[in-house]
Amino acid sequence: MTKTALITGASRGLGAALANALAPTHHIIAVSKTVGALEELDDAIKAAGGQATLAPMDISVDEAMQQLCRGIYDRWGSLDLWLHTAIHTAPLAPAGHIGSKDLAKSMEVNIEATSRLIAYVSPLLGQSGKAVFFDDPRGGDQFFGAYGATKAAQIALARSWAAESAKTGPKVQILTPLPMPTATRARFYPGEDRAALAAPEAEAARLLPMILG
Repeated sequence: MTKTALITGASRGLGAALANALAPTHHIIAVSKTVGALEELDDAIKAAGGQATLAPMDISVDEAMQQLCRGIYDRWGSLDLWLHTAIHTAPLAPAGHIGSKDLAKSMEVNIEATSRLIAYVSPLLGQSGKAVFFDDPRGGDQFFGAYGATKAAQIALARSWAAESAKTGPKVQILTPLPMPTATRARFYPGEDRAALAAPEAEAARLLPMILG
């Protein structure tokens, strides 16, 4: 029976690269707000002989995530793997000048949505499934207040879940990718020499043995 992999934030960057890398062995359930990019991902997966289910949804919409997880249960009954690459990147700003809307959106996507997804996905993973989170430690870096604080909180949630489920499952893993030339990084480092950065496809290939190990 084909294994299943839910990837939240699958349309671009590392999420898309991991989706393509896992497609030979997993049915990919790809979640993103960007419909066009999801369709491009679907074409690439099908061209390589894999299968995907597209879920053009916003992870911050509670009802949508409930519908998603219920749909996974109804179709497959369980889930083998969840990779959470979705993130909101607020603009860089001094700590005293962070926009209230930017901070609220960062908290909504990076913390609140992650917390709800853990609650909804955990029963699907059961004892034998695995969840993987991707750290980007920016907490305390100058001008990274909104992103750094909410990303750190997201990873703190994941670490708590990992400790709580260590004996019972599911397995929870936290990996730290190398810097990649993604849209997220381009917001933080415009004009950077991108040639020195790791391609998402190369990072997916490097991380995959750790994910499947």
